[in-house]
Amino acid sequence: MSENPPPEKKSLILEFFDFLKTFGVIGLAIAFVIGAAASKLVSAFVNDIVNPVVGLFLPSGDLATMHTNVTSSVSGATSQFMYGDLIANIIDFLIIALIVFLAYKVLKYKIVEDKTKPAPK
Repeated sequence: MSENPPPEKKSLILEFFDFLKTFGVIGLAIAFVIGAAASKLVSAFVNDIVNPVVGLFLPSGDLATMHTNVTSSVSGATSQFMYGDLIANIIDFLIIALIVFLAYKVLKYKIVEDKTKPAPK
């Protein structure tokens, strides 16, 4: 009966590099940075292009500044509801979700190797 030799002891640094290679953490980090930059770009597009175009058709002239004031009959305090800013953020979200969906559709057809499973023999 042959026994398997004990696994070779690795330094913490080597184990860390093996972890990075196995799970593609570098690729994930790069995707995160690109995603953050794309989100910033879409937000600028919505704020600088979409909001002013929509504002042309609004009496206030700007989507982000649309609001309504509600005064409490009990205390007399006034609250301001910024529903225009909410609508602008919903548009921002929908554009980002569309970009993520399109990226998924493109990447879905590529073969993605699962590095955590043993390679077929």
